[in-house]
Amino acid sequence: MRVVVTREAGRGAAVRSWLPVDAEVVEVPLTVTHYEEPDTLLRAARDLPHAGTYAVLAVTSARAADAAALVRPAVAPDSVVASVGPATSAALRARGLVVGVEGTGGAAELADVIERGPVLVLAARDAREELVARLVVRRLAVERLACYETRPREPDASGVAALASADVVLVGAPSAWAVARAHVGESAWVVVPGATTARAVSADHSRVLEGWDSTLRERLAAATGGDARGR
Repeated sequence: MRVVVTREAGRGAAVRSWLPVDAEVVEVPLTVTHYEEPDTLLRAARDLPHAGTYAVLAVTSARAADAAALVRPAVAPDSVVASVGPATSAALRARGLVVGVEGTGGAAELADVIERGPVLVLAARDAREELVARLVVRRLAVERLACYETRPREPDASGVAALASADVVLVGAPSAWAVARAHVGESAWVVVPGATTARAVSADHSRVLEGWDSTLRERLAAATGGDARGR
C-alpha cells in the first residue's frame, strides 16, 4: 500500500504511527503555516469588543494553541477553553491550558458543545465560517481572531508522481486538498481528520475516510481490502 502524507513538514509523526506497518509512506507537504506576530496578535486581541469577558475561548486547530496561551490571560482569563478535537486538546494541554469541552467533528460541530457566549474563536485567517455562523444563529455574541494563515505549497515533480500513484492520501486541511486534487487518482482513498476537510474533499472525490486516530490502521485495511492494487 502506497500512502502519501501531505501534512506540513515536521507534523506527520503522529499520523504515520497509525498507518499499516508495511505501508510505503512518502511525505509530500502541501501547506506551509505563517503565524501572526505575537505582539500584533496580542494588540488585536485586546481591541476586541468583549475583551476580558469571553465565556468561551474556542480553538479550532492545534496550530492555534500558542495563540490561545498568549491571548487568554488578556482577553478571557476565566473562559472555558473549547477544543475542536483530541489533537488540538493535546496541544493546548502541552501549553498549560485546561480544556473544558471538546468537539467530536470539525470546526462547525464545535458549536454543539458551546453553551454560552460571548465566544472568541481562534482560527486560521482563511477559516471556513460555519462555526461562527452556527453560533450567530443561536444568538451568541462571537468574534473570530485570525492567528495564522495556511498557504498552499505546490509539489515538485516527484511529489506529483507520488500523489498520482498513491493508494491512500492523508489530507489535513481544505487548503491542502486544493493542491492535491489535481494529482490524486479516483481510486485512491483520501483520509481526513474531521468533518470540515471531509466536506471539501467529498465535493469532488468519492473515496473519503474521516478520522485520524489509533483506529486508522484497521479502517484502512477494511476500506482498501481488495483494491490497494496488491501493494
